Amino acid sequence: MDVPLTGSPDAEAIFREYAPYVHRVLRHLGVASEDIDDVMQDVFIVVHRKVADFEPRGSLRAWVHGIAIRVTSRHRRRRSRVRETAKGDALDAIDPRTPAETLDAQDARRILAGILDQLDDDKRAVFVLYELEELSMQEVAEAAEIPLQTAYSRLRAARELVYEAVRRHQARENFR
Repeated sequence: MDVPLTGSPDAEAIFREYAPYVHRVLRHLGVASEDIDDVMQDVFIVVHRKVADFEPRGSLRAWVHGIAIRVTSRHRRRRSRVRETAKGDALDAIDPRTPAETLDAQDARRILAGILDQLDDDKRAVFVLYELEELSMQEVAEAAEIPLQTAYSRLRAARELVYEAVRRHQARENFR
C-alpha cells in the first residue's frame, strides 16, 4: 500500500494512494460522517505542507496516519466546543446486500463505533491502527509518535476495554 519512495514523495501521488485509507481511518477515529470530507481535506493540506520534510526512514503510511490522528484530535476538540446541526445526509451508493445483511452490518458498525467512543483518543488511535487498519506495531508507534512499549501498553488497555464492552453488549442481548 505504501507509495514507492523514489526521491521525495509527491503530495498528489500520496493523495491518490491514501485518500480511501484516510477516509476509512477517519470514520474509525470517530469523525462524524458529515465532517469526514472537511477533516480529510485538512489532513491532505498538512500532508501537502509537510511532504518536503518527510524522512523516508519510516513508513509513509504511518506518517500519513500520524497526521490523520493529530488532525482528528484537533477536530474532535473543536467539535466538542461547537456543535453543528447537519442539514441532511449524503445519499449512499446502491448496496447489493439484502436488507437483513445491511441491517446486520449497520448494527455491527454502530456497536463498534459506540464501543470505540468509550475509549480515550490515545487508546482508540492505537486500537484502530493495529486491529482495524492492520498496521504493524512499529508503524503504530511511529504514527502516534510514542515509544513502542507505550503503543503495546495502550493496545493492551484498549483491548481490555473493548472486550469488556463486547461482553456487556452480549450479556444485554442474551438477557432480552
